[in-house]
Amino acid sequence: MKKSGILNRHLAGALAELGHGDEVLVCDAGMPIPSGPRVVDLAFRAGVPSFAEVFAGLVDELVLEGATVAEELRGAHLDLMERQFANLDFVPHERLKELSAGARLIVRTGEASPYANVLLRCGVFF
Repeated sequence: MKKSGILNRHLAGALAELGHGDEVLVCDAGMPIPSGPRVVDLAFRAGVPSFAEVFAGLVDELVLEGATVAEELRGAHLDLMERQFANLDFVPHERLKELSAGARLIVRTGEASPYANVLLRCGVFF
């Protein structure tokens, strides 16, 4: 058994399959999940795991070159995104829902905060 890092076997396997330019949607429990992309649902109960916890774990595991969030995002989650990405892309929440259909992977958290969603773009490590 793994000692550290991402322990969820479904998530670890999905992350290993990602390549440059692939997109990963990290979303709250209320985000509509489109059919098509692979989904790893981590939601256990309201707030568990939190968006921030899942986001931090993914940032540790992935090389990221950008992110898209909803224009409506406010508060701590927006602060978290702005600390991580110098050039965030902002789109209306309805557009973010449309873009999520093109994601290669969707990771659903237990977050219950409005607009706690981010579409991450994978980079390369070299």
